[in-house]
Amino acid sequence: MDQGLFFYGLEGENCMIRDMQQGDAAELTGLMGELGYATNVDQMTDRMKKIQLREEYKTFVWEEDDRIHGMIGMTHSLAYHDDRSHIRVIAFIVRAGERGRGIGKQLMQTAENWGAEQGAGTIQLNSGNREERKRAHEIYRYYGFQGTATGFYKKL
Repeated sequence: MDQGLFFYGLEGENCMIRDMQQGDAAELTGLMGELGYATNVDQMTDRMKKIQLREEYKTFVWEEDDRIHGMIGMTHSLAYHDDRSHIRVIAFIVRAGERGRGIGKQLMQTAENWGAEQGAGTIQLNSGNREERKRAHEIYRYYGFQGTATGFYKKL
């Protein structure tokens, strides 16, 4: 199993970005709640099992002091509009009390590196148009993303 990427220097702590593991379900449940998606540990465990079976999906977590402070989940897929594939970030969050430390930037860089390894030409993400998402939109622009589209959502 991949041991992950180790970091030292974010406030002097030992930190690691690693692949999601089944034992992460409880903390990922809490992070999903911070994103506004109510779930429970059993549901999260089932989702994680399904995601881990699909090689086009990848989830990285930021672990520090045996706690998960952030995660980024994405999928790699083909594009209709381009010859190169793309990465689509589906979930991205840093725990509220840990923001501003560079965790999100490191997670996004790890996602971009994984995308490049897959041969992807672009990375994209959607973010809600709610007032509380404005700060996140500023951060995405800082990371180099451009707001070029409006997304639509419909339940089936």
